Amino acid sequence: MTPRELSCEDVIERLFDYLDRELDAQQAEEIERHLARCRDCFTRAEFEKRLRARVEAAGTVTAPPRLRQRVRRLLDRFEANGSDDTP
Repeated sequence: MTPRELSCEDVIERLFDYLDRELDAQQAEEIERHLARCRDCFTRAEFEKRLRARVEAAGTVTAPPRLRQRVRRLLDRFEANGSDDTP
């Protein structure tokens, strides 16, 4: 049986599942074949990979004390007003 050719829409719709390794081997292979031949989808996938890496790296940086205090005050105010109100 010939492997199914995915459209760009199919790939973009399943891109996050692919990047999260939530697809089975056949589905991942279909996407990889598409990425190997489609520059636009490959570029989008690479952008998402790099963005995820930056967000992950940023999560390891400690916020400055002034920012932490400001966020704490906003959260305290939010909790004091009840969960239905916004700060």
